Amino acid sequence: MDRGTVLLPAETSVRQEARGGRCDRSAAGLPTSPHVTIDPQRNRLPGLGKLVTEFNTASVAAPERFGLFAETTNRSHMRNRLRSDDQDDFRARIRSVELGELQISTMSLSHLEVTRTAKLIRQSDPEVYLLNYFQRQEGVLSLAGADTALREGDLVLMDSSRPYRGGVRATGDGWSHVTVQFARRLLPLPERTVQHLLNVPINGLHGMGGVFTRWLTDLNTRVGEFTPDDVPTLASVTLDLLASTVARCLEAEEALSPETRRIALRARINTYIEQHLADPDLTPQTIADAHHISLRHLQQLLAEDDTSPAAWLRHRRLERCRFDLADPRLNAHPIRAVAARWGFTDAAHFSRLFRSAYGIPPRDYRDLPPGARVNRQHTCAI
Repeated sequence: MDRGTVLLPAETSVRQEARGGRCDRSAAGLPTSPHVTIDPQRNRLPGLGKLVTEFNTASVAAPERFGLFAETTNRSHMRNRLRSDDQDDFRARIRSVELGELQISTMSLSHLEVTRTAKLIRQSDPEVYLLNYFQRQEGVLSLAGADTALREGDLVLMDSSRPYRGGVRATGDGWSHVTVQFARRLLPLPERTVQHLLNVPINGLHGMGGVFTRWLTDLNTRVGEFTPDDVPTLASVTLDLLASTVARCLEAEEALSPETRRIALRARINTYIEQHLADPDLTPQTIADAHHISLRHLQQLLAEDDTSPAAWLRHRRLERCRFDLADPRLNAHPIRAVAARWGFTDAAHFSRLFRSAYGIPPRDYRDLPPGARVNRQHTCAI
């Protein structure tokens, strides 16, 4: 079974052999016993092929759940010894997005202890980095005898070739943890340099760490909107943001390529714009000033995406207005209030811009049935 395959617990049959080879249950810290063979195609999200897979232990009986989780993660990630305080009734959910040589797995689980030993590394080493985001989770990880406490909002980088152990516990409901697994050679920084950051907490709430974690959260939320054609772009953006986050912590951004730095700056600008769209005083000049670049530099940066600062700002504001107009919960809000909420202070001017962008006045757009609105989603309003 390839790395992109996950086991679906909905349709199970117990056999002595799993298609694609036997998983070593003893290496996972599990008793050796017949294991579950599952049709992975039933676990794909419709229309997305092998891009997205889902896994949920709740679809099997409580005594089977932890064993199935351990077996599944050993196949989809790497072999580790696992233990949980909730082993008798282990509730876990995983959503994995396959982006070529990069995999993003968003998980929900209550408690888990993980140990990767030197013996397991000798038996099988994919030679990857893992960047873990503690979304609603806290715990302690140990590398080379040094313990590191990690809190909600932290990022931490691990190496599959280095033994480690750790325990994590959820701090709230919903998705608790995100793991980005990728080949070491994909990170455009020297391995000797990266080793200094292993098991060191990275702030995932502010700065480049905040940009990166917001990207991961948004990617998981919007996963149903993507197609296999989007894989190269999604992988490229993820790796560039990840590299910039790591490099910023190492104070080694000069080691990144100009292209990576450009994409990272563009992402920071996008995030800044999204956070300040409601401010009517937000202008291309204030955006440039906030990022310590010239207006000309900002214009050149957006010109590479066939737009301009003013057009991009206008487009994002119009899109926010369009989303609000399509939300039935906001039908009682006057259109002028929706426009003002996103920085349009002149209602008549907003109406003209909206009609120019979407081919219909905002009032008529609000009255459209949901299916008719889809065809009016423009990528940019120049």
